[in-house]
This record gives sequence, structure tokens and C-alpha cells, in this order.
Amino acid sequence: MTAEAAGTEPTVVDLYADVECVFAHVSLRRLVARRAELGRDDLVLRVHPWPLELVNDAPFVGTATALRVAALRASVAPDLFTGFDPTSFPATTLPAMGLVEAAYAVDVVTGERVSLALRTALFEDGRDVSDPGVLAEVARVHGVTIEPERDRARVLAEYEDGQARGVRGSPEFFVGGRAWFCPMLAVSHADDVWQVEPNDAGRAAFFEACFAG
Repeated sequence: MTAEAAGTEPTVVDLYADVECVFAHVSLRRLVARRAELGRDDLVLRVHPWPLELVNDAPFVGTATALRVAALRASVAPDLFTGFDPTSFPATTLPAMGLVEAAYAVDVVTGERVSLALRTALFEDGRDVSDPGVLAEVARVHGVTIEPERDRARVLAEYEDGQARGVRGSPEFFVGGRAWFCPMLAVSHADDVWQVEPNDAGRAAFFEACFAG
């Protein structure tokens, strides 16, 4: 049962993440799967933009992301990134995050759906989410209007809010009065070698906080 049907306010989990963040993609998929298992449609996700190209002052490179994808598939997510294509990886995700902000301006459910749809397009379908045609298709399916200048301004405003909130990186969740930085994964790397392991204790504590109500 949805929160709306029950006449109650939904529980909102805030997340700061970039669309291109592979660790956010895994975390979101796992959280959504757990929500479905528990039948907790009263919990919704507010995914705020955390534009890594601005944080790092550098464009994205598909080959670099491919190394992280390989590490994830080898350890914790063999079921994900099935259609990942580094050759179609976007150099910028600011327009995609702008579309997400436009979707959240409609309502939180539409925002969540668009946020997840763009990650599916990028990581599971191998599509370039900086392509205006791809963005227009997602917007049309979900009934969202794109206005590039307005949407970019929203992304930058959210980024400033995240900085003021003390966001450390992507993905960082806020729930239960606490910040949770990448709580489901243990990630380390040296140069171009990435190691990723499941963080079972972190995931259990995070899920308990999310679904405590």
C-alpha cells in the first residue's frame, strides 16, 4: 500500500549522487529491491544531484568507469551493468540531473522514477544520457517538461545545498538523523585497481534505519 492510499506522509530517504556513479546505482537497486521485499511503498527516494564533474573539475571518461564496473561485477553486482558501454558514456551528466530535478518538481514519485530510469538507461541499456534525444524520450514517458537553463540552475542550487549540508561524496544518504556514506559497500583503490566488497553490517544498519517506521 502506498502512503497516499493509507493517508499518511511517505518516508523520504535523501541521497546525494551523480547519475554516473556506479556505487550509487548498486546502492539504489539494492534499496529498491529491499523496499519491494518488505512491501514498503511508503518509502520514497529523493535523489539530489552531486555533480562529480564539478567536484573533480574534470569530465567523465568511460574507460575509467569501466574499471569500477568490472570490480563491482566481479564481487557484489554480477546482475548489474549488463549493457554497460564505455564508448557511449557521457562526458557530462548535468543535463540528466537537470531532468531529474524537473521530475522532482512534478512530485517525489516522478522524480524517483526518472532518476532510476536514467541510471537504467546508462548502465543497463548502454545509452548516452547526455544525448538530448534520450533525455527527451525519458521526459516524455514520465510526463516531464525539459527547460535546460531552469533545470541546470536547479542542479547548481542543489549542489550548493549539498555542500552546505556537508556531503562527502557520491553516494551519501541521509536518514534517521544520520549521514550514511556508501553504507552498503566497502570500496578501496590504488591507482586504477579497484576492490569492492559487500559491507553486510553497514547494509543491515542502513536498512534498519530506512525501514524503522
